[in-house]
Amino acid sequence: MRGTTRTVAVAAMSAVALLAAGCGSGDSDGDQSSAGGGAEGGEITVYGCNPQNPLVPQNTGETCGGDVLDQVFSKLVHYDADTAAPENDQAESIDTDDNQNFTIKIKQGLKFHDGTEIKAKNFVDAWNYAAYAPNGQYNGYFFEPIEGFGDLQCTGDGDDPCAKAGKPKAEEMTGLQVVDDYTFTIKTTEKVSNLPVRLGYSAFAALPDVFFDDPEAFGNKPVGSGPYKLDAWNKEQSIVLSKNADYTGDWPGKVDKITFKIYQDVDPAYNDVLADNLDIVTSIPASALIDDKYKSDLPDRNAQKETGRIDVLDFAPSSVDPNYDSVEVRKAISMAIDRDTIIQQIFNGTRTPATGWVSPVVDGYKADQCGEACTYDAEKAKSTLEAAGGFPGDKITLSYNADGGHKEWTEATCNSIKQALGVDCVAQGVVDFATFRSQIGDRKMKGMFRAGWQMDYPSIENFLAPLYKTGASSNDGDYSNPEFDDLIDQAAAATDEAEANSLYQQAEALLAEDMASIPMWYGKTTMGWSNNVTGVKITAFGTVDYTQVSVQ
Repeated sequence: MRGTTRTVAVAAMSAVALLAAGCGSGDSDGDQSSAGGGAEGGEITVYGCNPQNPLVPQNTGETCGGDVLDQVFSKLVHYDADTAAPENDQAESIDTDDNQNFTIKIKQGLKFHDGTEIKAKNFVDAWNYAAYAPNGQYNGYFFEPIEGFGDLQCTGDGDDPCAKAGKPKAEEMTGLQVVDDYTFTIKTTEKVSNLPVRLGYSAFAALPDVFFDDPEAFGNKPVGSGPYKLDAWNKEQSIVLSKNADYTGDWPGKVDKITFKIYQDVDPAYNDVLADNLDIVTSIPASALIDDKYKSDLPDRNAQKETGRIDVLDFAPSSVDPNYDSVEVRKAISMAIDRDTIIQQIFNGTRTPATGWVSPVVDGYKADQCGEACTYDAEKAKSTLEAAGGFPGDKITLSYNADGGHKEWTEATCNSIKQALGVDCVAQGVVDFATFRSQIGDRKMKGMFRAGWQMDYPSIENFLAPLYKTGASSNDGDYSNPEFDDLIDQAAAATDEAEANSLYQQAEALLAEDMASIPMWYGKTTMGWSNNVTGVKITAFGTVDYTQVSVQ
C-alpha cells in the first residue's frame, strides 16, 4: 500500500471506510523517523528473538517469527505503513455483493522464490491445510468463518481428539473453490463484513507446492513470495534474508541483506546499537527510557509511535491453576496495580494506561470499558480480595520471557500487588520467548503471565475474537462465554459500521464483567538505530518499514 492507492471492494461498507476513523496515529513526539534517501544495496542487522515455531505463515502467531515472515511472504492485501489501511497486493480484486460470497482474482505472473507461478490453488491448498485440525497449525482458527471449517475439526475427546474415532469428516472446506488459475471464491457461513481487511495477515499467505512435499523442512527454510528470501536460519543465533531480485510487487526493500541477530536480552542489543555493531533495535531497555536517556544516547537516531498494541496479564486456565478462578480475586489484583507509577518510573511515560481490551488506534475503540477494576485503588483492592475470601494460593506469580526486557516492570507490578493486597507476589523469568510461549501453549504455565498483542490486521475484531472467543488460537487462558461468542458473530455479520462497533463494544464489556485478563497499557513503540542506516520508520503495527531503510 505504499504506492498507488487501490481500494478493496466490499459490499455495503468499504474496508477503507471501516478504518478511516481510527488507524492513523502519531504521538506527542511527532512520530519521528530518520530521513530517507540512502543508497540502494548493502546490508543491515536488526534485533531479533527466537521464533516459537517453524517459519510457516499458517503456524506463526508471534512477532519473533512474524517479523521475518512479513518480509519473506507477500499476501493478497498489504497494509499501509502509516495508517494500516488495506490495499490490494497479490490480489487484482476482491469483490462481494453480500459480504458472504467473495470472488478473488490474483495478479498473473507472480512467482514464489523457487520460480513457480502463484496460482489460485496455492491459496486454497494452504488455507485448507491450515484449517485441517490434525495438521496442528497455530493459525488454523482464522479460517473458522469459511463454510465447511467445522468438518475439518477433530471430534474426539481426551489427549488425542484427532485419533481415528475423532478424525475430521473432511479435508477441504466447501467454502473454498478454485474457479481458474487466477480466480477462487470464498463462501462464509455467515456474513463477514471485514473479511477483506483480514486477508493481509500472514495466515492467509499462499504456499508453494514444495511445502506439501515436506512441511517440516519447509519451516526451516521457507520458500516465500515477498521482497526478501530466507537464506539461513542459524538457530539461537541469526536469521538471514537476502533481497529477492525477481520480486515484482510494489513494495521492494532497498538493502540487499537483512540479518536478524538473536539476543537473549534487549540490553546487549541496545549497547551494540550504541557501538554501531547492530543497526536497529526495535525496543528500548528500561534503563535507557529513564529520563529519556535513549534520546541523548541516540540523538536523531530514535523514533516513537503509538501503535496497535496492548499489553495484558493473562491467567492460566482453571485446569492448570484454579487459584485465579474468582472474578473478584482477578479484579482485586488488577486494582492493586499502580499502572501510572509503573509507566512513569519504568517506561518514562512511553505507555498509556489501558482502560479496556481494545487499542485506541482502531475504529470502534471505547474508553473506560474496564471501569474501576483497571483503576489503582489499594484500599478497594484489599477489601475486594477479603470479600472474596482472600487469595487461595500461597503466592501470586507473574511469569515473563527473560529475553524481552520485562524484568523491571513485572517486578514493579508484583511489588505493587504485594503492597496493596498483603499477598506475596513473585515475578519469574523464563529463559526465552520460544520456551515461554511453548509453556503457555502446552498449558504448563501456572499463575499469571505477560501477554502483548500486536494487531494482525487493523480492526477492533482482531483485539477480541482471536484472544477471547471460545477455542480461539490465541485464547491462552481458555476464556469462554457463549454470550461473548454470539456478540462477536453478530458483529462480524453486521454490514453497518456503527452497528458492528456497538456489538463489539458489548462483547468487550463482558470481558470486564468476567475480568478475562488484566489490561495493563497501550503501546508506544520506541526504536533506535546506528549511524550506519537511514530511513528507519515505525509502522502502525509497531514494526520496521523495511521498504524505507537504507545504508548510509
